[in-house]
Amino acid sequence: VQLQASGGGLVQAGGSLRLSCTTSGRTFSTYVAGWFRQAPGKEREFVAAISWSGGSTRYADSVKGRFTISIDNAKNTVYLQMNSLKPDDTAVYYCAVRRGFTLVTNTGTYDYWGQGTQVTVSS
Repeated sequence: VQLQASGGGLVQAGGSLRLSCTTSGRTFSTYVAGWFRQAPGKEREFVAAISWSGGSTRYADSVKGRFTISIDNAKNTVYLQMNSLKPDDTAVYYCAVRRGFTLVTNTGTYDYWGQGTQVTVSS
């Protein structure tokens, strides 16, 4: 499975960005897609996850109410709509996929990772 993340960039605080993650290669009947981020000098952290059907989502407390994860299986793409961005959201954002049903937050449980896309929020 290959994942390609895109959509990052430089935005002012309060602005919005939409990240996309397109998957290709082997597919699974059930899977979970997630977004993670890693700021300089910090560990990679969970941002959001969604079930393959789109029926279940989970968010980190720090992004609830501001970020929305969605999935378009016809396009093999997972999105992360980020609104009301803050300087603390600055990080490299990664998409990942794991087989199964559970919307876990642990990075070690995800099987496949994209290359990351930089998001920079200026104050």
